[in-house]
Amino acid sequence: MTGLIDHELHETPLVERHRALGAKLIEFGGWLMPLQYSGILDEHRAVRERAGLFDLSHMGELFVEGPEAGRALAAALVTDPRALAVGRAHYSMLGAPDGGILDDLIVYRLAEERFLVVANAANSRIVSDALAERLAGSRAVLDDRSLAMALIAVQGRRSVSILGPLTDVDLAGLKYYAIAEGKVAGIPALVARTGYTGEDGFEIFVESGRSDELWAALIESGQGQGMLPCGLGARDTLRLEAGMPLYGNELDPGTNPFEAGLGRVVKLDKGLDFVGRAALEKVAREGPAKRLVGLIVRERGIARSGYAVSNGDRQTGHVTSGTQSPTLGVPIAMAYVAPEDAEPGTILAVEIRGQKVAAEVVPLPFYRRPRES
Repeated sequence: MTGLIDHELHETPLVERHRALGAKLIEFGGWLMPLQYSGILDEHRAVRERAGLFDLSHMGELFVEGPEAGRALAAALVTDPRALAVGRAHYSMLGAPDGGILDDLIVYRLAEERFLVVANAANSRIVSDALAERLAGSRAVLDDRSLAMALIAVQGRRSVSILGPLTDVDLAGLKYYAIAEGKVAGIPALVARTGYTGEDGFEIFVESGRSDELWAALIESGQGQGMLPCGLGARDTLRLEAGMPLYGNELDPGTNPFEAGLGRVVKLDKGLDFVGRAALEKVAREGPAKRLVGLIVRERGIARSGYAVSNGDRQTGHVTSGTQSPTLGVPIAMAYVAPEDAEPGTILAVEIRGQKVAAEVVPLPFYRRPRES
């Protein structure tokens, strides 16, 4: 993130709103962010059953444009943004030469040669610096607007009825992983049908100076519909139930996309070299050294990040994320284990407070939202 000093703590433009709502604020990714308001369980259930409102202004927004923007991004990332239709998006990653993951991203194609890359807060500067280096020499320009933009998300089955009255964007026609330019509450915005909760919903990009107006309008529209402001705590339990990886937990420079079960994201056939290609081709040929799996703990105990996972007397891996699932009512976790221990139905053990507790390997995700009838 341009100008971000490692020890500097940024505040979102909505921080006074969060304080007024009684939010518990914590440092996250170099930002002061709301962990929770009314409580993680209440907020989690609001999103699953009705709707939740999230301040995501800590995320990085990087615009890439120019006659060679698509090709330059294809050489910088593991995906091929040139394959996107205008107005569509895909999940992507910034890879290291050894195939490790420097960050996971969403790439939106806003115009023929104009793209928006959304990076994780803690990695925004890493992504910005890497893209600047990898785009050098191409006819593509990087504009890092991470500190100039705000991002607010409405997530949950009532998100359409809450956002709809405020916007001129055709929400019914906006597909999942699509983006449109329009106005929300009279404010120029980019509206994307994306999210990190496993529910339907929208992420709204606006200039940071207009974010307070947008938040107030969404709060008012959500009154009477059971929408709650939600913090990072509920966002984490929601994404874990939905089997979505979190950078720093499931993804890091020591992990490659195939190990994370995301090999489908890597486009080895895109017809040009990209950073990490040789290493990823080798993994695709030989298979991953570990595999990310879902676990349901079948005895008492919560599997937390870092806990050892074993098969008999042999340690096979470790937990990356774990919680008591508010929706399913059972302890769930994601873990990396040896490939031979990754088959669904395999019974492993998680070491919890010195005791080996049985856990069953299950397919991800743990939760899928019900389809509309």
